[in-house]
Amino acid sequence: MPKQPHTFHIPVMGTGFTIDTPLKVARFGISSVISLVDDILIEQVRQYHCERLGEPFAPIAEGEQDCRALRITAYLDLVARLVERQVRQLRAAPFEEGSEITRYFRMLPNGPLKTAYERMLAAPDGPQKERLQAELRPLAVPGSIDVNIMTKLDADSYRGGRKLAPEFAHAMSALRGFARSTLSSAIVFSAGINQRLYRYAATFEDFFAGEEGDFKKTITLKVSDFHSAEVQGKFLAKRGLWVSEFRIESGLNCGGHAFATDGHLLGPVLEEFRRRRSELEESLRICYLKALEAQGRPARREPDGVRVTVQGGIGTADENDFLLRYYQLDGTGWGTPFLLVPEATNVDRAQIEKLLNLRTGDVYLSDSSPLGVPFWNLRTSTSEEARRRRNEEGRPGSPCPKGYAASNTDFSDIPLCIAARTYIRRKLGKLPQEGLSTEQMAAVQQSVLDKSCLCNDLAGGALLNYHLDEQAAPAICCGPNIVNFSKLATLEEMVGHIYGRLCLITNSDRPHMFVAEIRLYIEHLRKEASRFSIGLSRRQQSYFSSFKENLLRGVDYYHDLARQFIEEKRERFVEELESMRREIEAVLLPAPVEIRRKMAS
Repeated sequence: MPKQPHTFHIPVMGTGFTIDTPLKVARFGISSVISLVDDILIEQVRQYHCERLGEPFAPIAEGEQDCRALRITAYLDLVARLVERQVRQLRAAPFEEGSEITRYFRMLPNGPLKTAYERMLAAPDGPQKERLQAELRPLAVPGSIDVNIMTKLDADSYRGGRKLAPEFAHAMSALRGFARSTLSSAIVFSAGINQRLYRYAATFEDFFAGEEGDFKKTITLKVSDFHSAEVQGKFLAKRGLWVSEFRIESGLNCGGHAFATDGHLLGPVLEEFRRRRSELEESLRICYLKALEAQGRPARREPDGVRVTVQGGIGTADENDFLLRYYQLDGTGWGTPFLLVPEATNVDRAQIEKLLNLRTGDVYLSDSSPLGVPFWNLRTSTSEEARRRRNEEGRPGSPCPKGYAASNTDFSDIPLCIAARTYIRRKLGKLPQEGLSTEQMAAVQQSVLDKSCLCNDLAGGALLNYHLDEQAAPAICCGPNIVNFSKLATLEEMVGHIYGRLCLITNSDRPHMFVAEIRLYIEHLRKEASRFSIGLSRRQQSYFSSFKENLLRGVDYYHDLARQFIEEKRERFVEELESMRREIEAVLLPAPVEIRRKMAS
């Protein structure tokens, strides 16, 4: 039987949307990911669940030594304990209509475990059925309670104006909080390599194989291409750390922060992993075993192979099945559609209504993130409404109550967040001195004013749902795929949709996920070209021609791939590709700087 019964997982979403998703879905065998960004929210949610369930709660104060790591450990230990209790209760439940153990087995995908359940159902009442039920109960294993660290959010911590030691930085403390917890699960590193964080991981014994060669805690890397997987994987392997999973995510067709590639589309990226997976595993294994030998801890047995999964924009069972089958993947991630499953995620009622009644342009790739990375945003969210209102009233910016994204030192030795009121006021005051053209001034000013307090507002749904802060102004980081779903779903319905038992898509004109991603990349190319044309891009001119060429190569790849589609799907897919090719070819690339200067003179 597989270690994880389902072939999909629920990725991390924001800071609050999946903060306690394991308490809602893990007992049904579904894996999900908790964000470790917001320890303030983590402490609030820990208190909420302790009080709700009569668990003892001892608060960990803000000023307490190592409070961030301690809060994270305490919460993760609580979640682990509660899920273990849930699983014991589920296994003891009767096999009857509506019971949790019945829900567990009904939601499973087709496979050996589902077949064993159906064999039990077909057995006559009596000793044989009871024996089959007894055999099934211990096979109802929980989903993994995984955690996520966004490696870029590793700001140093300060106390009394004095910078603390590196291990008290935000990501470092979060890693320590997970490493010291009782969880046996994965940490997902996203947003690129963080060398000091990866080195720090090698100081915790739980990331190394035990006596039997098993890992108590495993490492998953979220990557957008093969090169990133290779570089980060080897960096970790050379320190004796094994990467158990590469989680490939579309650069643009995703939720939250979007890390665009240079026009490298998801299909060709997956193709490289398909062709070179064995090569990657072998190169990592060599580095890994050599490092262990040098550390005096030779492996008792070689590690299992690396899992490869994909997420970003998957919308139908056909797409899901094709990805698993053709690219020989171990699993898929479904995020944005679960925002419409109240049983699984934390979205407050007001934002749910907005998601159910989307209009064209409501979901857009914004300049909202204080990390300076494109960010998928809901234009009508309470957070965005509040931001626009503050701008109109002449008091832009946030009081920055949490400071997790504080990294700018232009105006202070202690870093400021560029969404903070203090930073925005000083930045706007300095702009007239920067020698910008009228067009540049307008664009930069708009970018400054677009920044949102995501640290605080992405927790808003959980804060409102659990009555922790009735004044919260939630932000929503749904991906563009949300426009294809326009009704609430139960957990069973969404799982059934993923496995093709029913269809929840309400947009009959929805393009294939590969085509949708191409369109997003075309829009991104146009936007970058526009920034370049007014002198606000640091890109080289060669970047744009290479980007365009990569997109056209991607279209060619998909033409060849279309042979794998059934005929009725193939025709529309090819038509959509040809439409995308024409759009790409029509994109006007910016002229080199010297040509633009001649034209201007």
